[in-house]
Amino acid sequence: MTAVPTSGFSAFALEPFPELEPGADLAGAITGVLASTGIELQDGDVVVVASKAVSVAEKRYVDLASVVVGPEALELSARTGKPAEVVQLIVDSSDSYFLATDKGPIIARHRLGFQLTSAGIDRAGPQGAWLLPVDPDASARALRDALIAHAGAEVAVVVADSDGRADRRGATVISIGAAGVGPLRVTEHGGKRQEETFTDLIAAAAGIILGQRGRGAPVAVLRGVAYECSDAGVASMLQRRP
Repeated sequence: MTAVPTSGFSAFALEPFPELEPGADLAGAITGVLASTGIELQDGDVVVVASKAVSVAEKRYVDLASVVVGPEALELSARTGKPAEVVQLIVDSSDSYFLATDKGPIIARHRLGFQLTSAGIDRAGPQGAWLLPVDPDASARALRDALIAHAGAEVAVVVADSDGRADRRGATVISIGAAGVGPLRVTEHGGKRQEETFTDLIAAAAGIILGQRGRGAPVAVLRGVAYECSDAGVASMLQRRP
């Protein structure tokens, strides 16, 4: 289906956002901020949530002291300077990996099918780390359903993850889970047809305002984006699915 064009949209963070504890009710935290700020979700809104917030809610924390480090991780740790325990988690979470330069970063093909820097492992201080959600598309669907039940508005949800690219410095933001919005958009112009990773475009737009390195804004809302409703999920557009 050819995409409905979007001529403009707005984006805003939900803040101040409470600090989440492991096992927290993420949907409840979002609806609490909506209530306290007087913001109402509207039909067609896309709620973009940082993957770390989902991981915290789903208790995806790993104590690094519990990680058994093998020879492969020790060798990679020596080359990259990353803690051996974190490298072991990257190896355990991945089917394959390569180094972007002689000293890293480590670009891994996660067992979920994503190609991610450090397999999406997020440090939690010197003692721990956060793994990705077990099934990001399922997480997005559950959150979408809870938000619709609370707000009464037909919204979509995208789970976004900060990630680097092997060919350049710095990080961008991509989608790893989605519900209610088609992950691919087809555009046509001048007889040419192009598939676009639409939920990545949404995640990147939200990434401009999502929290980074201490900014406590893990949830943003995009309003006015035209999209096709779908629960196909991000996994449906991966080249290599688990």
